[in-house]
Amino acid sequence: MQNDKLKSYLNLHFIVFIWGFTAILGALITITADALVWYRMLFASVFLSLFIVFKKKSFKIPMKSFLKMIFVGLLIALHWIFFFKAIHVSNVSITLSVFSLGAFFASILEPIFYGRKVLWYEVFFGLIIIAGLALIMKVEVNYLEGMLYALVAIILGVLFTLMNGKLIENNDPSVISFYEFLAGVFFITVYFLLQQKFSLDFFVLTVNNWILILILASICTAYAFTASVKVMQKLTPYTVMLTTNLEPVYGIILAYFILGGKEKMSFEFYIGAVIIVITVILNGVIKHSKKDN
Repeated sequence: MQNDKLKSYLNLHFIVFIWGFTAILGALITITADALVWYRMLFASVFLSLFIVFKKKSFKIPMKSFLKMIFVGLLIALHWIFFFKAIHVSNVSITLSVFSLGAFFASILEPIFYGRKVLWYEVFFGLIIIAGLALIMKVEVNYLEGMLYALVAIILGVLFTLMNGKLIENNDPSVISFYEFLAGVFFITVYFLLQQKFSLDFFVLTVNNWILILILASICTAYAFTASVKVMQKLTPYTVMLTTNLEPVYGIILAYFILGGKEKMSFEFYIGAVIIVITVILNGVIKHSKKDN
């Protein structure tokens, strides 16, 4: 059992690394945030449907779970729209840094969702993450809009992570993700139809955009999202959210090498990153040593 948890924890770090690369793709793809999320969820649902058929899994789920997945799909769609919007109006570094607040929100909301007492060390680690975030960020007025978008995105992210922690108890991860992505596509499609956003130009993308979107939808979404839901069979949503705080570290480092001068890391970043890494490691050690994780 302990080895399974450790394997899940290591797999989670690999997933978070992929998520760090997601922000880079979001910065490189030159279409609006809502259109990007529509394409992302559409192709991801197609890839997952093929995977489910290949694995001969059943699409059948209880109606109660299906309704919950529809709602979670809406949360995910909004989460990603705000996420990519934040990147477009600010940059990768600012957006991912704000995501460090996820652990603090999870430490407060998870006990409510799961009916358990608040653990002091979870709140403590969450506060440390905020301290690390404060060191990473050199707040500038022109980044305020991006920070607010990122803040909304991470709150939505915590909510759907907690809800998926419940859904995974009785449903297959790939099936959960499939219906959630399909629901997200449905909601965004309805919005686009009402706003009359669909046109010929909407479907005419550059070759570069098509390639990046397919990478985003397959590796960074269909695989990574489903795998992240699966690890919650062994890890708590709080541990998933806290480990996700490494996404800023991975993403900002990748942004520096891929995007170059657009992403500059200050000395405070390195201090803040070390604080976040140590916090994540400590949480992993404590969770791994507790039988009631």
